Amino acid sequence: MAERDILVLARRDHTEAMRVASGLTIFDHRVRLVFLTGPVAETPENLEQIELLEMSEILPETTVAEMSDDLNLLDADALAEAMTACDLVINL
Repeated sequence: MAERDILVLARRDHTEAMRVASGLTIFDHRVRLVFLTGPVAETPENLEQIELLEMSEILPETTVAEMSDDLNLLDADALAEAMTACDLVINL
């Protein structure tokens, strides 16, 4: 399988998006994860997935202003650029 640049958009299910993003690195894909609709809930499941992101060397980004203290904040233009620059977009 060829390496790809994959963008995972976390809209409806942040936990699943983090799990999918981490899992895609197993195949040496280059993965970006962007949280969209709101802050990530501090649940045990999400904390576990955040650890997997760290192990997978994925630095999440966001379009949510409330998360910009911890994550890189993307505006609409930057998000559009990320979407057009990748090989595949996964929307969860």
